[in-house]
Amino acid sequence: MAANVKVLTKHIKDVKQELKKVHWPSRREVTLFTSIVLMAILVIGVFFWILDTGFTGMLQLILQ
Repeated sequence: MAANVKVLTKHIKDVKQELKKVHWPSRREVTLFTSIVLMAILVIGVFFWILDTGFTGMLQLILQ
């Protein structure tokens, strides 16, 4: 049991040391990257909406 506690304590200490090495993004970087992702989602969504509308129109013309 005591060995498990030592292993867990060492693991937590190692995790804390590794987290200190991480380069955390600034608020500006997070905002910039989030806006880029949202714009990409919007553009792709509009593209597929236009594509779907076009295919629906063509299918309606074929089935008439």
